[in-house]
Amino acid sequence: MIFLQISENTPFPAAFRKISGWNWAGNVVSAGASLGIVASLLVAMLGQARYLCVIGRARLIPFWLAKVHPLTGTPLNATLFLGTCTASVALFTDLEIVVQMISIGILVVFYLVANALVYRRYVIAANNVNVALPTLLFLFLLSLCSLGFSLSWKLKQHWWSLALFGAASLIVTAFFHCMVLCPPRATERWSVPMMPWPAAVSIFLNVFLMTTLNKRAFQRFGIWACLVTLFYVLYGVHSTYTAEEIEGGIESNQVINPNQSNANGNHPNKQEISLV
Repeated sequence: MIFLQISENTPFPAAFRKISGWNWAGNVVSAGASLGIVASLLVAMLGQARYLCVIGRARLIPFWLAKVHPLTGTPLNATLFLGTCTASVALFTDLEIVVQMISIGILVVFYLVANALVYRRYVIAANNVNVALPTLLFLFLLSLCSLGFSLSWKLKQHWWSLALFGAASLIVTAFFHCMVLCPPRATERWSVPMMPWPAAVSIFLNVFLMTTLNKRAFQRFGIWACLVTLFYVLYGVHSTYTAEEIEGGIESNQVINPNQSNANGNHPNKQEISLV
């Protein structure tokens, strides 16, 4: 069979080149894949540049990235900065390293979001600090059971270890579901149903997928996380606090004099607030 002759490391168009007279189809697929990659990168930059703009407005990164060009109405500085970084990574980094970093970054984000969803629904949204410790304990035990199942699968251990950790994950989730009351879903906005099961499945799957990555991916991600945390501690926290102090001082100094009138004899509107 032809598909058995194709290496798993070769691109998809190689399948057509194995068939006589189908080289043109391989060229068409290659061109379509190239255009798809370019289009996806442009769309990703379109959204990520606006992420940088919003983060810059919060002063977590330099405010220069939050500036909007007066003519185009777009975050030009953030777009140029992001494009330069993306091009540098694409030119000087091996593709396998980039794929591993993207994979572990996405999986960690999904894992954290699933944990935050459970904590927010049971503790913050319900305004019940009494269940904070049981919720954190549930998340820790579920992650531990998921890690045990994933490592047993990766190391090809006995089937009973897979059954043990899999059953433990189900028991921990079911026990938490029965013992800790989930607050009713908000009617005015959408919320995840059947909690905590969707979040528990997400935690389990993300932990399982993370264990399929190699050790170097975790090392690189650890170094990157340390650098980002260091930047946040040394710059982001202080910059955000200073910006809040400045904005708070401006708002406290904005007053409207009720006895002051404009040239037409009317009281000043919100746009005519004077700074004292």
